[in-house]
Amino acid sequence: MISRSKPNIIITGTPGVGKTSLCESLIDTTDLQHLPVNRIAKERDCHEGWDEDTKSWIVDEDKLLDAIESEIEQGGCLIDWHACDLFPEGWIDLVVVLRSDSTVLYDRLTARNYSETKLQENMDAEIMEVLLAEARDAFEEGIVIELQSNNAEDMEGNVVRIEAWVRQWKQDHGGATSRADYGG
Repeated sequence: MISRSKPNIIITGTPGVGKTSLCESLIDTTDLQHLPVNRIAKERDCHEGWDEDTKSWIVDEDKLLDAIESEIEQGGCLIDWHACDLFPEGWIDLVVVLRSDSTVLYDRLTARNYSETKLQENMDAEIMEVLLAEARDAFEEGIVIELQSNNAEDMEGNVVRIEAWVRQWKQDHGGATSRADYGG
């Protein structure tokens, strides 16, 4: 792995917990780039087609990894997806698993007009902590954190916490610590 001056972070969790919103807030306050896997799968042809039942792309994980490898090697990526165990451990510096209370998540998924089957599948995954377990199984304990994402206050706190983590990572790894250090 090439030495990086910026960390790579996975923001994961059940659909509807706020992954994309968190990533968008972080790109506004850090010099990290947002890698939304669903969009990348579509735009870079890293899929095996559209699943009409789930209304989502069937991601070809090998093609996806090949498509983003050079960006990951450069560092500074916020990987936004509901899965994390496909990413090589050496690529990732922090895994953030967002969690939401079931009533909050239910309302968010209902607002997205999820089918009853898709809604129940995602509710079960959240209640059973499927993505948290996946992250803990795939990565070292010290790089996996669980954060609540139920409201605006949680989001603000999560942004502050991750910004502080990024600053510390850069100091520990000899990277720049502010946008000014990058000419921004």
